[in-house]
Amino acid sequence: MGVIMKPIITEKATSDSELNNRYTFLVKTDANKVEIKKAVEKIYDVTVNKVRTMNYGPERRTKYTKTGIQNGKTNCQKKAIVQLADGDVIDFYNNL
Repeated sequence: MGVIMKPIITEKATSDSELNNRYTFLVKTDANKVEIKKAVEKIYDVTVNKVRTMNYGPERRTKYTKTGIQNGKTNCQKKAIVQLADGDVIDFYNNL
């Protein structure tokens, strides 16, 4: 598996892609901007102008059960917002 794990298709990400030609991806936590740019250009055959990344820490949760308090957390995530050149488009829905 490469650097990109999956595209994020939410209402906010879809409107951002339609209005500003920016696409959002869930990427590996140790990936840097250069690796993300190369991976998107290779997979989708587009030209990337800019890459923005965001690190999300784990969400901590506490459950109260019969046996006592159970503490847990989710995994860390990293998101990348990729700005494409004018005229380039990524279509996520054509291969469904």
